[in-house]
Amino acid sequence: MATMLDVSLRAGVSKATVSRVLNGTGQVKESTRQQVFQAMEELGYRPNFLARSLANRTSNSIGLVVSTFDGFYFGRLLQQASRQTETHGKQLIVTDGHDTPEREEQAVQMLADRQCDAIVLYTRFMSEKAILRLIDAIAMPLVVINRDVVQARDRCIFFEQQDAAFQAVDYLISQGHRDIACITVPIHTPTGKARLQGYRRALEKHGIAWDPAKVKYGDAGMSRGYELCHQLLEEKVRFSALFACNDDMALGASKALHQAGLRIPQDISLFGFDDAPSAKWLEPGLSTVYLPIDNMITTAIDQAIKLASGQPIEALPPFTGTLVLRESVTTGPWFQQSSSASSS
Repeated sequence: MATMLDVSLRAGVSKATVSRVLNGTGQVKESTRQQVFQAMEELGYRPNFLARSLANRTSNSIGLVVSTFDGFYFGRLLQQASRQTETHGKQLIVTDGHDTPEREEQAVQMLADRQCDAIVLYTRFMSEKAILRLIDAIAMPLVVINRDVVQARDRCIFFEQQDAAFQAVDYLISQGHRDIACITVPIHTPTGKARLQGYRRALEKHGIAWDPAKVKYGDAGMSRGYELCHQLLEEKVRFSALFACNDDMALGASKALHQAGLRIPQDISLFGFDDAPSAKWLEPGLSTVYLPIDNMITTAIDQAIKLASGQPIEALPPFTGTLVLRESVTTGPWFQQSSSASSS
């Protein structure tokens, strides 16, 4: 089996130079780097990264814990995280936290044991207290995505969920809808609470009374969106627009509306959240909120690498959503009535 010494002799350089090439440290001419890589290829040399990580207490890698591997959202996040990590010359090690605080904490500890240079944690359920404890407990930097932890703001990359939901419902109201139903994502998550609060804030701004009958508490799936929209119709809840707190539930709701003989948007306007790839393929196209997950994970990786290299970092402002307006929303009864009154 070829050794580092064999590589150095074949390439005509010192072992220290080979080490610098493999670790990405120090200054090495590009021509020398190519000599080393050619020698490695000719000899079939494969560096033992695990042994080096144990000896050097670094693995030249970034760890990432995600809540789950399901859905387009996490697929997009993982793809961008891999690309951004590679631009820094590091490897990405990914594990699944199974959407529970206990398993997420175990996943972080596992990545810490593998000597990752830094770890990015995407969590929906872990408490702020547990996150702070974890930041203090592990030797390498921990950056949290999707959560605002006030006492560790420089370690947090998060999205302004409440304001984005407020913008969506405020837009529906501006289009003449005052009877607006809402289907939530899991309400025991910070995301679920924030999006519902955004819905309520928009109603309050326009003096529209909160009506519990218009709100159904969902999960995140199409089936549940279908079921809850069906319940709203069965219970004869009055609404001219439906705000679904994610696109999958909006798509499920659209089927319930179609089966009830209701047209989108002529009878019911529909608004989603996330701008899933499927949103633009709904007929008519689904109005929704674009969530900048690509920029968020890129920023999280960059912050993590800065921390790992000892660079100073500052707290960053939250990311904000963008309304993506398609054909699933039209003017509502209030606007139409106002227009009719003014023309007469």
